[in-house]
Amino acid sequence: MNKGRLEAFSDGVLAIIITIMVLELKVPHSPELSSLVPMLPTLFCYLISFIYVGIYWSNHHHLMHSVRKVNGAILWANLHLLFWLSLVPFTTAWMGENHFLLWPVVFYGFNLMMSGVAYYILTRTLLSIEGPDSTLARALKCDYKGKISVVLYAIAIAAAFYESWISYLIYVGVAGMWLVPDRRIENILVHTEG
Repeated sequence: MNKGRLEAFSDGVLAIIITIMVLELKVPHSPELSSLVPMLPTLFCYLISFIYVGIYWSNHHHLMHSVRKVNGAILWANLHLLFWLSLVPFTTAWMGENHFLLWPVVFYGFNLMMSGVAYYILTRTLLSIEGPDSTLARALKCDYKGKISVVLYAIAIAAAFYESWISYLIYVGVAGMWLVPDRRIENILVHTEG
């Protein structure tokens, strides 16, 4: 099965996710800069979520570039990832509009954690099709950063019951870890194609 449709569909869904997030931003009724102050939590949430969606888009692109074909299991694993990512606008808006209160911060973290789990499932499904000697298998080896991210999300969820700003800082920290795209796949592809 050709992977082009999966890539195009995924790109479209991620573009819609970003569009929905920006549409959630309400324009202040005043032209004064001070009217933006009450919106700062919402703007911070939008910024971090935009970065997360961008990270997933970038890494998904590299991941799909390294595989030759897809099957039904991969399509469903990809849909599983897109499901969790599609909830990002909701959890982002909820957390921002409620100024980082407990349950919105917990659900935002749960959303991020499940997105990480879904991405892991997608990579494992791709590896099962591509095989242990594939370009993808050589590139991924051990996915420490992915596993650490999921653990940090779980810690952030627990921390929200103590102080929600700690959770938000952990979410920012994990995004910071991923700001540089996953170079493992890119490096292997350069050596393989070069």
